[in-house]
Amino acid sequence: MAKPNADEHSGRFARISIVALIALTVISLLVAFLWLPSVHADFRAAGVWDSICRAAGVPSTWGGQNDERSSPVVATNVVLLPAMAKRAPSDSIGRGATLALNCTMCHGAQGMSRSDAPNLAGQYPEVIVKQLTDYKNGKRASSIMMALSQNLSDQNMRDLAAYYASLPKARTAPTTYDETLPALVRVGDPMRNIAPCISCHGGVDQKIGAPWLEGMPKQYLTQQLTLFKQGERRNDGELQMRNVARLMTAEEIESVATFYARKGLPRRE
Repeated sequence: MAKPNADEHSGRFARISIVALIALTVISLLVAFLWLPSVHADFRAAGVWDSICRAAGVPSTWGGQNDERSSPVVATNVVLLPAMAKRAPSDSIGRGATLALNCTMCHGAQGMSRSDAPNLAGQYPEVIVKQLTDYKNGKRASSIMMALSQNLSDQNMRDLAAYYASLPKARTAPTTYDETLPALVRVGDPMRNIAPCISCHGGVDQKIGAPWLEGMPKQYLTQQLTLFKQGERRNDGELQMRNVARLMTAEEIESVATFYARKGLPRRE
């Protein structure tokens, strides 16, 4: 009786390998596109599902789903352009100083808040324009700010932004990479798809439209991170802050808020 030769064994092994590979691919697709979304209602919220869909070139929402991520409501309609970050002329700063008289009760006479409102002194101009526009258009909620922004023209917003950006920077130097920084600030958490804070908010890089955080009131930072986490604040483009904050624990929110708030404290000699 003839024994199978080496070519027959090789051919059989190749066929088995191909079948196994096809089966593994099918199982992986079923898990990624059917099973995981069905057992984890917020699985896409972690960023993995959205990433899979973008990589596959397909929509991230299907068949009339109606939740925070598939809502037709646009989170923000502000288009951030590099020109918005440029220094404004002096006449714009002067007009902004007059307009800012209506803002001093919450944001301080020189843009440094004594309450839990954000500090505006030295803030990037495009950040202020974006947030004012979002308040005016109802994309960010605040009864006070929504009311105050209704009568502001686009030029008014640019003038206010120019004024606050021109104020002496009471803030500290930007946060740079250092082993003593909180982990989420320094390196993020790749396993949870969380980018480091300093990759957008200064230090390693500053993304246009991302606010300066150093020296912000701790309560304000804690509140905003919590609102992003709960999906109650939605004016971040492409769910960027919501996808990060919803994965943060209460302890991590406390740690990050404490770190950035302390960056604005006077240095002890």
